[in-house]
Amino acid sequence: GIPWWTTDIGGFMYGNPKDPAFVELLERWFEFAVFTPILRLHGDRDPHDIEPLEKVKDWGGGYLYTGQPNEIWCYGDKAQKIMEAQIKLREKLKPYIAKLYAEASKNGSPLMRAMFYEFPDDAECWNIRDQYMFGGDYLVAPVLHAGETKREVYLPEGKWTEINSGKSFEGGKRVTVDAPIEWIPVFKRG
Repeated sequence: GIPWWTTDIGGFMYGNPKDPAFVELLERWFEFAVFTPILRLHGDRDPHDIEPLEKVKDWGGGYLYTGQPNEIWCYGDKAQKIMEAQIKLREKLKPYIAKLYAEASKNGSPLMRAMFYEFPDDAECWNIRDQYMFGGDYLVAPVLHAGETKREVYLPEGKWTEINSGKSFEGGKRVTVDAPIEWIPVFKRG
């Protein structure tokens, strides 16, 4: 895998902060990005109607219009609260993530790992494409479809605790768990 990887949360171009469908996408993307090597809200938002501050001389001699603001408070109170909670979670994970960075630097281990990387003897893990391990301790199951509030997740053998609800599960099977807009299912191993 590639140890140092990220996305521009919400995509770099387009996306209107007043569009509820885009805001939901952004919330889910932000929740996923907490469990990537770099958490980065970055991009150019629609509509492009903010007047330029100065004439752009090197770009065709015209004016360059800029997009809308792209900070967490620009998407409404509900979205801001969701993203603030996710930032706090990321802060709690800093020591763990620092450990993963050190591992990646030392031996090339990716922070985001296909399920089979951690569970090579579990045949089911070789077929999973919509969940992954963040290091060896956290199983992450992003919500991939608009409006979803439940998610089926495969848990390999062992004990797993969903970090948001605190519910414990025995692995070796698929489970369906809640996935409210405030979080994606994430399980701590052990």
